[in-house]
Amino acid sequence: MDIIEQTRALGAAIQQDSRFVALQIARQSNEEDEGLQELIKELNLQRLNLNNEISKEPRDEEKVKAINTAFRAVYDEIMQNPNMQNYEAAKTDMDALTANITGILALCVNGEDPETCTPSGGCGSGCSGCAGCGD
Repeated sequence: MDIIEQTRALGAAIQQDSRFVALQIARQSNEEDEGLQELIKELNLQRLNLNNEISKEPRDEEKVKAINTAFRAVYDEIMQNPNMQNYEAAKTDMDALTANITGILALCVNGEDPETCTPSGGCGSGCSGCAGCGD
């Protein structure tokens, strides 16, 4: 089995992982939640309105502030939705798995022992100018 086939096998294994499955279920629940979908549409409309108002010259700061307040209210309501909270938790778990896998691969590419290397979760130095881990 060549390295590409092994990578595909890893991809298949990831798709069998409980974290991947949980994320897919949470995504489907979000899509089926009509109330949540309406809130997301409203959020997108508020974002469009905000962008349009910000780009106007002269800008009406009071109107920008009002639209931004409405945007934040809809966003907060979305984030209080149980389906969205489940999705966010599942996404956090999946992102952690992905970061761990990527970290192990990076260490291996740099010569570390594949059997024992463990990503540290960060480089420990300042992040300015780094496009790496996303911390």
